[in-house]
Amino acid sequence: MEDDLAAMRRRYRSGRLLENEVPSTPHELFRAWLTDAVRARLAEPNAMVLATVDPAGRPAARHVLLKELDDGGFVFFTNLTSQKARDIRANPAVSLCFPWFPMERQVVVCGTAGPVARDEVAAYWATRPRESQLGAWASRQSAVLGSRAELERRVAQMAERFPGDVPVPEFWGGYRVAPRTIEFWQGGPGRLHDRLRYTLTEGGGWRLARLAP
Repeated sequence: MEDDLAAMRRRYRSGRLLENEVPSTPHELFRAWLTDAVRARLAEPNAMVLATVDPAGRPAARHVLLKELDDGGFVFFTNLTSQKARDIRANPAVSLCFPWFPMERQVVVCGTAGPVARDEVAAYWATRPRESQLGAWASRQSAVLGSRAELERRVAQMAERFPGDVPVPEFWGGYRVAPRTIEFWQGGPGRLHDRLRYTLTEGGGWRLARLAP
């Protein structure tokens, strides 16, 4: 198996990423790349790895879904009692990674996560399917479960409790990650990848730099 792993490699030939061909702001480039990922029909192109650190300094990573993108940052929603939420309350410094491997691209965001306003949470909640809303009420996210049947019983109980509209739980909300740096990676031949990093300046602008692959 180790020999097989050592032999696994891919030749990157999809394109180049040059300073004189990118926009002045990372948000514009990110939207263009996200559009490319959607048009390429990548599986869940808005999926991103969220990395956090707990109070003891232990890192954790998991996939979440990008649900909003604006000049303020990258928004996702979650149970506010979950491990990720507890980590963020202790240390709001987080990182996001969009692994668009079929396009030989990756985007890494480093920044600070802050809570989304409750009216914004309610607006997104209203777009969720009923089964997802009931699941949010039923799941004590990150808590230990005795069995799958236990979770299914809780979903059934929530369906009886809320026969009509399902309200937003107080323990459910969202976070907006305000970026400090956004790095764009484009695979290159011979492992000479292109890495361009935008860094937010004190004046609110963006400084662009090329990083060694």
